[in-house]
Amino acid sequence: MPTQIEAARQGILTEQMSRIAVEENLSPDHVRQMVAEGKIVIPWNHNRRPARVAGIGKGLRTKVNASIGTSSDIIDYGAEVKKALAAQEAGADTLMELSVGGDLDRVRREVISAVDLPVGNVPLYQAFCEAARRYGDPNKLDEEMLFDLIEQQCADGIAFMAVHCGINLCTIERLRKQGYRYGGLVSKGGVSMVAWMLANNRENPLYEKFDRVVSILRKYDTVLSLGNGLRAGAIHDSSDRAQIQELIFNCELAEIGRDMGCQMLVEGPGHVPLDEVEGNIQLQKRMSGGAPYYMLGPISTDVAPGFDHITAAIGAAQSSRFGADLICYITPAEHLALPNVEDVIQGVKAARIAAYIGDMNKYPEKGRQRDKEMSKARRDLDWERQFELALYPEDARAIRASRTPEDDATCTMCGDFCASRGAGKLFAGDLRGDKACQRHSI
Repeated sequence: MPTQIEAARQGILTEQMSRIAVEENLSPDHVRQMVAEGKIVIPWNHNRRPARVAGIGKGLRTKVNASIGTSSDIIDYGAEVKKALAAQEAGADTLMELSVGGDLDRVRREVISAVDLPVGNVPLYQAFCEAARRYGDPNKLDEEMLFDLIEQQCADGIAFMAVHCGINLCTIERLRKQGYRYGGLVSKGGVSMVAWMLANNRENPLYEKFDRVVSILRKYDTVLSLGNGLRAGAIHDSSDRAQIQELIFNCELAEIGRDMGCQMLVEGPGHVPLDEVEGNIQLQKRMSGGAPYYMLGPISTDVAPGFDHITAAIGAAQSSRFGADLICYITPAEHLALPNVEDVIQGVKAARIAAYIGDMNKYPEKGRQRDKEMSKARRDLDWERQFELALYPEDARAIRASRTPEDDATCTMCGDFCASRGAGKLFAGDLRGDKACQRHSI
């Protein structure tokens, strides 16, 4: 069975491409062409076809990923399923199951079965966990065990997989030559692979035998997301030589993987000051031939623990604006604790809003009509229409209902001094529909 990219190159319009065209209001042939060029990917799996289709890439709405998973301190399979369902309900487009504690096969399979979303993961997590349990030392991981595990996870229905292929002896040497980092290394998979290479004095098998990785994922039509193991964990490490070196390798590997018939994503950094966001995305797009870019956050300042869903939303809006295609949410618990259900909900909502703001600027010709309609509904004190247009109407309704105004036409923010009501009376005779403000429209 051909992968999505192989089918597109053969001129075949798959059901998934057609569904994306309808959802995104694009021509089916345009979507097919972008898939054929590797500029749109569709997380999929021949073994477990997700009920919801998520197109990621050029010309499409910026998508949001939510990550869940156990830790070595908190192992509650039911809680992870609840978080997965909460993320789906809050509007996540994809889900990553990133457990490192307990029965990892069980939690992955339960989460995949519970949700309609495409589910991704990081195979190195389970590989090093299993090696530690089996041999008492994660650095005794056998590469055959690693490749077998990748195949098993694909067979379970993983739709996209973050594989740390771009970390190699060259990138480690680059890290050493620059004098390490302010924020150190923050990728669990990245650190584990670096430790394995140094302990065994060997090259990363995921890089050395990249064609084998691609062959496994291509078999299932699982999207290969090239993991960002040396991503910056502090804004002062952003765009350093080690990070850019890994990005260069990942962009080269994206081209190789596409040529082999596998759908390819490239992952981006985690902590980025706002003035570097645009340049980072331009660099990735240029070097990868336009491969979809998966931004982790990005967190835009290091000093707001407890509010990193906000710092990341600021970075995500900028990333979406400048061309990022998939945003990984950040929760209020980032850097502090394992997220709970409420953290997941808040993280997804903040990222969804950020992606929407970015898309308004990335696609101004089609991305601002909803805001214009909301403006008119607020002007006219049309509360039902406001709720209808809101990204999260139930939240808006709940806040209004918790502080009921004396006059139903207003809200308790202004009450008798409602500016919209007063101005409406003053200019009621001057309203001429959309033409009234046409000269000022964007």
